[in-house]
Amino acid sequence: MSSLNYVTAEEAVRNIQSGERVFLHSAAATPQRLVDAMTARGHELSSVELVSIHTEGTAPYLDPCFDGVFHLNTFFVGANTRAAVANGMASYVPIFLSEIPNLFRSGIMPLDVAMVQVSPPDKHGYCSLGIHVDIQQAAVESAKLVIAQINPRMPRTFGDTLIHVSKIHHIVPVDLPLIALPQAGEPDDVSIQIGSHVARLIGHGSCLQLGIGNIPNAVLRMLDDKRDLGIHTEMFSDGLLQLMEAGAVTNAHKAVHTGKTVTSFTMGSQKLYDYVDDNPSVVFYASDYVNDPRVISRNDKVVAVNSAIQVDLTGQVSSDSIGYRFFSGIGGQVDFIRGAAMSRGGKPIIALPSTAKGGAVSRIVPHLDEGAGVVTSRGDVHYVVTEFGVAYLHGKTIRERALALMGIAHPDFRQELLDYVKERKYVYGDEPVNPHRSYPAPEEHFYEFGDERWLVRPLKPTDERRLQEFFYSHKPETVYNRYFAVKKSLGHREASELCCVDYRDRMAYGVFEN
Repeated sequence: MSSLNYVTAEEAVRNIQSGERVFLHSAAATPQRLVDAMTARGHELSSVELVSIHTEGTAPYLDPCFDGVFHLNTFFVGANTRAAVANGMASYVPIFLSEIPNLFRSGIMPLDVAMVQVSPPDKHGYCSLGIHVDIQQAAVESAKLVIAQINPRMPRTFGDTLIHVSKIHHIVPVDLPLIALPQAGEPDDVSIQIGSHVARLIGHGSCLQLGIGNIPNAVLRMLDDKRDLGIHTEMFSDGLLQLMEAGAVTNAHKAVHTGKTVTSFTMGSQKLYDYVDDNPSVVFYASDYVNDPRVISRNDKVVAVNSAIQVDLTGQVSSDSIGYRFFSGIGGQVDFIRGAAMSRGGKPIIALPSTAKGGAVSRIVPHLDEGAGVVTSRGDVHYVVTEFGVAYLHGKTIRERALALMGIAHPDFRQELLDYVKERKYVYGDEPVNPHRSYPAPEEHFYEFGDERWLVRPLKPTDERRLQEFFYSHKPETVYNRYFAVKKSLGHREASELCCVDYRDRMAYGVFEN
């Protein structure tokens, strides 16, 4: 390997020219030594466009002193870039994660330079892109110049992660710890309640996609009793690792890479990085494969859990902005929501706390805030979960959606929401909804009879039509025996009153095939 072009970081970045587009390796794999060296010669450069999906660590090129020197185009707005996006030193590119690699390959966003961090080459000359593969292969293949920070601490991972040293123009050896995230603490009470609702939607043999944060961590802690779970997820986190160590994950029933955990990147602790190092049971592939809804849907029973900032009463989901302020990104939410919806037995889930700002504002809203963008459309949404329960929206009318979402909103805001939908004629003016009673989720119970699984639960306002269908399915003598009278119809008012119980003085249960 003596013929390899080993140089210092300072020597490598001298090849970056004004006006070029430079790609930066993602998140925990950010080549910080190269970034610092590039920034140090900023006084020699102008109009350099930086491209990244997301970086961790410091982003010195976003200092206001480099205005006109560096401008970042980011596919995800993280903590270290929000201020820069807000003040115009960086720009946000809204795009599905599955579509980013094609931007580079197609020439829509041609790359002059790619700066990546890889493992040392093996005896055959192959380095590994390690813990972040998502869009890196496409960047390396497309860039005119590849500069690699080679780090012995970068794990060698399996899957489509290899790059031959012949493809690298300048090699900068370093020995630096990878960026590790602080370990998550105990989930708060709200996250635990949300996690319990989501966990009840996950059956044995489900294939999971979850991210990172309090809610995913709370969900994962409640799945130890599940059997034969599979993992096909863009992000592999410490929470998933804990679930695997508990023995709940076998990947046995997956159609895509049976027996393997599939991911495109990992962020977390050093323990997590050590786990994926040289581990053939975890395979890393690019996001145009892992996040392709057609690939996702080949697995049965895909459960995709994603977060949101707001959900309006028609089911529109805003996930990347707070009003006009861009906060995160589209990421893989829509990819996995659609993939799970296409999966046989799949469940796409949006999970969020019912309030923000210490309970001062509702996150279930009459309409999205001005400037807030729709990431997931109302037509894509199936399940919405808060600490107050689960709202199922797929195939439901606007009236049914509004009633379901009001039922999982915080009680302090339900009357306001009800008044709004009545004014807009989304619901009946005489809708007999008691907005102050919360649905008693603990009253739900599953029963199995052979191969059949049945759910016994309290009725909800959204069950009105099902109750009517149930009524009209009866023969006249059955109706007479049930109601002790000749009865030929069950209208809206009567059906809604039967369904709209207050869960305290009046209760009604239904038995549903699950």
